[in-house]
Amino acid sequence: MKDQIRNFIAETTFNDPSIIKDDTLIFDEGIFDSMGLLGLINFLESEFNVVAEDSDLQEENFGSVERIVAFVLRKQAA
Repeated sequence: MKDQIRNFIAETTFNDPSIIKDDTLIFDEGIFDSMGLLGLINFLESEFNVVAEDSDLQEENFGSVERIVAFVLRKQAA
C-alpha cells in the first residue's frame, strides 16, 4: 500500500519516488498542494475502497505516506 501511494504521489507531481519517504511531510515540503489532495482522495477511494468525509480532510490524515496508510487502514476497519 505504501508503494502504491508513494508512486501515485510521485507520478502526479513528477517527482522521483525515492525522495518521498514514509515520513516526508508532502505538503510542508511543497510536493503536494490542495489540488493534489483532491486527486489523492479520488485515488484512495477507487484503489482502496474508502470514502473520505469532509471531517477527515486534515493534515493528520494526509500529511505523509505513513499517515495516509494509517487513515486508509482505519477507514477499512470501520
